[in-house]
Amino acid sequence: MLIGEYTHTLDDKKRLAVPAKFRKQLGKVVVLTRGLDSCLALYPLEAWKALSQKLSALPMGTASSRSFTRFIFAGAVESEVDSLGRILVPDFLKEFADLKTKVIVTGLQDHVELWDEKRWKEYRGRVEKEADVLAEKLGDIGIL
Repeated sequence: MLIGEYTHTLDDKKRLAVPAKFRKQLGKVVVLTRGLDSCLALYPLEAWKALSQKLSALPMGTASSRSFTRFIFAGAVESEVDSLGRILVPDFLKEFADLKTKVIVTGLQDHVELWDEKRWKEYRGRVEKEADVLAEKLGDIGIL
C-alpha cells in the first residue's frame, strides 16, 4: 500500500526522485497523468489498468464521461523509473500542476500524487480544518 508524505526536489532536467519506500510497489514502468485538484497522479501499471477498465466502462454517450476520460488519458504518459529511482515530468504536466522546485509526493493506497509544495500546504490546511465535517459525511454513508 502506498502511504505517506515526502518532500522531493524537481531538478533542472525535470526529473523527480520517487521515494524509496514507493519504488518497489510502483515498479519500473509507471503512468503519470493529470490528477484532480491540480496535482499529478502516478500509477503503477496494474493500478493504471484497473482504472482504465473502469473508465472504459463509462457510457460514451455522456458528455461528462467523455470529458473525464479525455482529461485522464490525453494527459497520460508512460515513464520508466531510472536506475536512481527518478521519473521525468513532461513540461505540459509540470505546467498543469504548477510544479516548482519542491514537490510533495503523497501515497494514496494504489497510486501516488505529486503536488507543488505551496499548493499542497494550502490544500492540506483546508482539509485539516474540514476533517470533522468530512468524517460526518462519510459516516452518513456508512464508511466511518
